[in-house]
Amino acid sequence: MPVLIAPSVLASDFGNLERDCKMINNSKADWFHIDIMDGVFVPNISFGMSVLEAIQTHAKKPLDVHLMIVDPDRYIEKFHQLGAEVLTVHYEACDHLHRSIQQIKSLGMKAGVALNPHTPVSHLKDIILDIDLVCLMSVNPGFGGQSFIENTYSKTKELKGLIENSKSTCLIEIDGGVTDQNAAKLISCGADILVAGSHVFKSENPTEKISTLKSLG
Repeated sequence: MPVLIAPSVLASDFGNLERDCKMINNSKADWFHIDIMDGVFVPNISFGMSVLEAIQTHAKKPLDVHLMIVDPDRYIEKFHQLGAEVLTVHYEACDHLHRSIQQIKSLGMKAGVALNPHTPVSHLKDIILDIDLVCLMSVNPGFGGQSFIENTYSKTKELKGLIENSKSTCLIEIDGGVTDQNAAKLISCGADILVAGSHVFKSENPTEKISTLKSLG
């Protein structure tokens, strides 16, 4: 499967959100990656429901919504209503992860689980067959523009092994510090989806950056 590219809207120009959404639509990107932060689970607050609704109005590609919030179960149905096709919750934020996953899937969305850098891949052993996507955080969650954590390569390989050994169809998404300098190595380690924020939106030609990332897979 060709690698999927999911530009992170968190790094876009909020004053020109429609323009940046159209850029993603017209690029070789596959998904919109949208981070929802509550200032509690992570030390930052991002956009909320109304901004996601505005993005949905302009987006012509699937919305990959990443919840960095406490008690995400309260909002699963709402994010479904707002157009999320992929909904990812954090392992560290769910008291009853299997229940959360089942709720997401019952609404017809793909279910993802995100792992913070310190959380072992082995924690997913008993649920890997139930999820569609694992999002490995390759930076500490909360802020864009951080440096890539090198241990992500070995963690990606370990996760790929777990997926293959269990005969799961789960995809691996890498989120944080992804650039055209580390993308090829991540793909070779088993990554299926690359989330790129600052690397895309802070460049002189975001469309070209997306094309470059896409070509590496």
